[in-house]
Amino acid sequence: MVPGGAFAKEWDMSYDNLRQVAIGTDGMVTTAHPLATQIGADVLKNGGNAVDAAVAIQFALNVTEPMMSGIGGGGFLMYYDAESGETQILNSRERAPAGATPDMFLDDKGNAIPFAERATGGKAVGVPGTLKGLEEALARWGTMSMEELIDPSIQLAEDGFPIDSVLAQAIEDNKAMLYRTAAGNVFVPNGNPLREGDLLVQKDLAKAFTLIKKEGTDAFYKGDIAKAIADVVQQYGGSLTVEDLAAYDVTMDKPIWGEYKGYQIASMPPPSSGGVFLLQMLGILDGVDLSQYDVKSWEKYHLLAESMHLAYADRAAYAGDPEFIDVPLEGLLHPDYIQERLNLINLDKMIEKPTAGDPWAYQDMKQESVIVEQPKDGQPGETTHFSVADQWGNVVSYTTTIEQLFGTGLMVPGYGIMLNNELTDFDAMPGGANQVEPNKRPLSSMTPTIVFENGKPVLTVGSPGGPTIITSVLQTIINSIAYDMELKAAVEEPRIYTNSTSSYRYEEGIPEEAMDALRKLGHQFGESPTVIGNVQSIWIDQKEGIYKGVADSSRNGTAIGIDF
Repeated sequence: MVPGGAFAKEWDMSYDNLRQVAIGTDGMVTTAHPLATQIGADVLKNGGNAVDAAVAIQFALNVTEPMMSGIGGGGFLMYYDAESGETQILNSRERAPAGATPDMFLDDKGNAIPFAERATGGKAVGVPGTLKGLEEALARWGTMSMEELIDPSIQLAEDGFPIDSVLAQAIEDNKAMLYRTAAGNVFVPNGNPLREGDLLVQKDLAKAFTLIKKEGTDAFYKGDIAKAIADVVQQYGGSLTVEDLAAYDVTMDKPIWGEYKGYQIASMPPPSSGGVFLLQMLGILDGVDLSQYDVKSWEKYHLLAESMHLAYADRAAYAGDPEFIDVPLEGLLHPDYIQERLNLINLDKMIEKPTAGDPWAYQDMKQESVIVEQPKDGQPGETTHFSVADQWGNVVSYTTTIEQLFGTGLMVPGYGIMLNNELTDFDAMPGGANQVEPNKRPLSSMTPTIVFENGKPVLTVGSPGGPTIITSVLQTIINSIAYDMELKAAVEEPRIYTNSTSSYRYEEGIPEEAMDALRKLGHQFGESPTVIGNVQSIWIDQKEGIYKGVADSSRNGTAIGIDF
């Protein structure tokens, strides 16, 4: 394999030459960073399979997108095995340490600590799962060794690469947070944030990767790195210990399945809220035949917004880690419950106070769910998603994260690893389904998804964006299937997001007359558009044997097709 550093020197520092759309007959890689895409493509070209490429890509993204994901975080890897026809999920979501308590994000008066404070301290760090997940993925499905697959990223971290616009902006926006920790020496040397085009060299991260190459994942979970992680977390007020790290293990999950217009959809089960509420919204919208309205009509956006309000009201009431609570999955997706929710939607008016329904009524087991009002000062996280397909028809859809940009901002001294702030995905106010508890996994919105037709995969979808992830995946699927849009157009079509009647976002390109109509109905869309998500997607033409990869233009992503 060509060393990562060599790739870095080949790329135009302006990133103007990147291909956001690619076609391949023998495989496809699409990620949010060109160097990671190139490294994954090289694995496929050298005979590796989709899982081998995914492992190499995650290490590369740790280097090139250190603010988005890495071995200091966690994620969900969905894998379709072409030989067996089975779809499985490798769950490497972070867990709360043994010392975590339900009230750990409250102050002395019982009020929630402001988000900016609770998101940057040691209490926010969950036990990282990504590295253990990569190890397990290779053991189950891979054909290459971790030693081989980590090599390009060691070289890339050691030699450095020119910073792109996305990383440069993230450093600028978070320079104060980074400067207070060991991360300042890397990203804000001498108080000066690195700029676009500057060379980012990460010697300590290369050292950590080299140690993992030599000693395996024990170096991280039981060795010197584990001690360094525990030390820095405790220094900043957290409880995480080396024992917490040594005890971590991944789980294997089955997808949650649903249908939309004749397609079968495999998505994430709890502790992600992504799959169940994606499928719930698709069910609601299937009942109104959304495509009868123009793709940029106020009617479409109104129906989308209303379905989001209802789904997110249920999400707040019922979603959490199934190892700790019962989630009414059957009820939430029961056709009669979907119809009940659909009956609340009216084209002529907005639901003024969307509330959770009673999905337990559609299950054998009846329970009462406690809804605890939460502070509304949180910020959507950022992460990364990538998709891979190989020459044998295996497919990976993988969303991976450290939560906010740069996570907590805490870097492990001497090892260059950014630590997540995933525990802020728990409710700050205890008492609900998603309260903090030891060893519990916080609720997630990550929604890696594979769409099937007649039992064969035809589309991978996923996105970053915290709670907006679910709606980005939703709209990409609707654009592709209901509106029959070409994949790049489906990914680029302006998206909206709203999880309540007081929280709205929308992207540039939505007609002003549609916005005016929505505001007259009571939707509080503001005056300024923003960016929502960053979808990385592959369309698989099973008849022609062609892969089409698409990278969302909101980052400097690249798709590379493989042809032998």
